[in-house]
Amino acid sequence: MTKAFSAAAHFSGPFDDQALQEWVGELSSRVAAGPVSLGLAFMTPDYFDEAEQTLEILRVHGRIPLLMGCSSTGLVVNHQELENTSGVAVALYHLPGADLRASHFSPEQVEEANSAAYWHHETGVEAEANNGWLVFADPFHMDCQGWLNQWNEAYAPLPVLGGLASGDQQAQQTQLYLNGDVFDEGGVALSIGGDVRLASVISQGCTPIGDTWTITKAQGNVILEIANRPAYEVLMETIGELSEAEQLTLRGNLFVGLVINEYLEAFHRGDFLIRNLMGADPSVGALVVGAIPRMGQTIQFQRRDARAATEDMSELLTRSSRELDGRTIYGGSLHCCNGRGQGLFQAPSHDARMIQDRLGPLTLSGFFCNGELGPVGDKNFLHGYTASLALFVEK
Repeated sequence: MTKAFSAAAHFSGPFDDQALQEWVGELSSRVAAGPVSLGLAFMTPDYFDEAEQTLEILRVHGRIPLLMGCSSTGLVVNHQELENTSGVAVALYHLPGADLRASHFSPEQVEEANSAAYWHHETGVEAEANNGWLVFADPFHMDCQGWLNQWNEAYAPLPVLGGLASGDQQAQQTQLYLNGDVFDEGGVALSIGGDVRLASVISQGCTPIGDTWTITKAQGNVILEIANRPAYEVLMETIGELSEAEQLTLRGNLFVGLVINEYLEAFHRGDFLIRNLMGADPSVGALVVGAIPRMGQTIQFQRRDARAATEDMSELLTRSSRELDGRTIYGGSLHCCNGRGQGLFQAPSHDARMIQDRLGPLTLSGFFCNGELGPVGDKNFLHGYTASLALFVEK
């Protein structure tokens, strides 16, 4: 019988010192393959006042040498997505041969950074010593897009996975956890090196419609021409080729997909960065999108809804299962947009259950995000309506 490399569980209800000690001790005993290398902890906002005490209990009684996490209004544990819940989700991982290095970075560092070498110095991690990053960040007090642009310069094409914490939306307050420290801004980053790497599944919740096209004229975030024709005309032609029922599903659900790596022989799911179609001007034939497209870039229109999101996740997980065949998966961390879950799928635990069906049984922890981090092609992006799955995999 194979010994478990990891274990995860949910401590529900209000803070209880003694009960929490016993609970995490029992959880630690389930990791039988070797000593715990890493713990991930996610807490609901009602734990804000007890966060430091909770971290200390987890570290001591779970025998966790490196503990990282953040706050969230929804937790992920194994096959369950616990929305609008209370408590703490903890996963413990034995990662044989892994080189793990964690650090906190501040908004001031993001403003100060002026080169890739800056982040190599601040984190103590050079690009060649790294197999990927797991990052949790605060969305309210830092330029997250600016930080990610810098991180791409310093570390791409290595994957950056994770998400932006959620918490008290009205007060715009979240928490980030690193060992025994609680931070209310910036980010916490974990470098994965050595004999373990991060594999990713980035499901942006869309299915393609129509053909792929080439952008032939663009200015800023406005696409003027596609295939030397007015962009709006190409969009209307694409919609017109759909059935009446399919056209109805597009209302409020139409997006654009932009290929990041044009050197691929063919384009498939996962090769497109999905962005909002923000508006159209039929008088000049222009489309306004939530990105800066470039001339020569491949574009394909996309539909986003529950059925499309299920199709996307299913195909990407099937592909990942084939690619990882034979490699040990030590566990995973799932970061879901607040706009997914029951609100989108009208059923509980949609993404977590699909992951277990295709890749499981798998120790899974995670949370519902205010934005998700993950790669498309050889760059990392900040996403919306996305499920970002990070897998700790034998290198």
